[in-house]
Amino acid sequence: MGPVMQSLKSRLIAAATAWIAIGMLAAGLLLSTIFKTHVTEQFYSELFVHLDELQKLAAVDVAGAHLQRNLSDPRYDVAMSGYYWEIQKSGSVLARSESLKGEALKTPLDSPHDVGVHTHQIAGPTGTLLVAERADWKSPNDQPVRYIIGTDQRHLEQILNGFNTTLAWSLTGFGLSMVVAAALLILYALSPLKQLRTALSVVRSGQSHQLHGDFPTELRPVVTDLNQLLTSTSDLIKRARTQAGNLAHGLKTPLAILADEAYRIAEKGQPQASAIVLDQCRKMQTHIDYQIARARAVAMRSTPGTVAAVDVAARDVTRALGRLHFDKGIRIENLIADASLRVACDSQDVNEMLANLADNACKHGRSVVRISADRPRAGCVRILVEDDGPGLPQEAYDVVFNVGERWDSAVQGSGLGLAIVRDLARLYGGDVTLEASSLGGLAASLLLPVPSSML
Repeated sequence: MGPVMQSLKSRLIAAATAWIAIGMLAAGLLLSTIFKTHVTEQFYSELFVHLDELQKLAAVDVAGAHLQRNLSDPRYDVAMSGYYWEIQKSGSVLARSESLKGEALKTPLDSPHDVGVHTHQIAGPTGTLLVAERADWKSPNDQPVRYIIGTDQRHLEQILNGFNTTLAWSLTGFGLSMVVAAALLILYALSPLKQLRTALSVVRSGQSHQLHGDFPTELRPVVTDLNQLLTSTSDLIKRARTQAGNLAHGLKTPLAILADEAYRIAEKGQPQASAIVLDQCRKMQTHIDYQIARARAVAMRSTPGTVAAVDVAARDVTRALGRLHFDKGIRIENLIADASLRVACDSQDVNEMLANLADNACKHGRSVVRISADRPRAGCVRILVEDDGPGLPQEAYDVVFNVGERWDSAVQGSGLGLAIVRDLARLYGGDVTLEASSLGGLAASLLLPVPSSML
């Protein structure tokens, strides 16, 4: 078949077409055979009738033979018509039909004791001849008078060919109508599966959290099980996110106590020990934040219907960072106005990724930060965050994505933002890269997948 056929509809239609074709072929062969048998028997029956008529009308004497009148079928009087009769004795022709010209008809000799009607296929003047002949024995010691009558086989074949042609066209038309009917029946029978797929697309697009629709009895248990699975999955994810939040909250207090103790140690004249404790506390907080972000992203990636609008996230981030960096005089240009730009990510995670990138741009930019988006290829959306700051050397592009790494220690930060952005993007099947910006600074390119329902 070439490529593997995955469509159930195509498989069913192909199977139905094959069985219909086999059925039509078998029916054609059977009907043709039955018709051929019937017509052949009819031909010979007609020959037997004409043979009886020929024998009754023939007057045979020593001078020869003649008919009292012509046979009832006028075709025996038309020259080379394919309908012939002949009366023979001792190999000589006593009489023959007006239609027959040329040499005498040659049929196998019969036994003196065999007085029945015999049928043969012999060579005739216009082709193969189907003949019926009977020998009339006046005396066992005398030669019999042989009555021979025949019809060209081509007349039988013409009838059979005409019937077979009509039969072939009829069965072809009937077969095609059956294929169309089977295809329509299959499409009708499989339409609930299409409805189920549409309902799943609605769930994947985030418009609903349950499958809705009027499904047939056979599919209702499946729909019920899927809805229960969606509900249980959503509940598990909510509990996982809650547990992650509880873990972060539970560790925050011990870390705060450790940090406070570190300051007390410093006051007691042990600044070196205090610095070590504070440094380790910051590292623990960094890793906690990082792993909590990863856990939340993993959970949301498995949730059906996770969709976020890029323009909404850009508007929220622009508004929040505009107030945060107002004193620095940074102007944030939001060029994302296309409401159709949607990504298969949790909206909170999109906000966090975009906020981290834009916040870094505001920290390093001099006067302007630009946020834009496009579709570089099918299946993904690119969000570009640019600034007009000093930028980074190319060898730093990978280093700054490591957890806790900062290229410029003079700028405040934990060195966690870009690491979280990269891991969140990759968990969703996307990625983030750095490059030089047209504004003169750094450009962060965030690639995120679009929902499968929009492909």
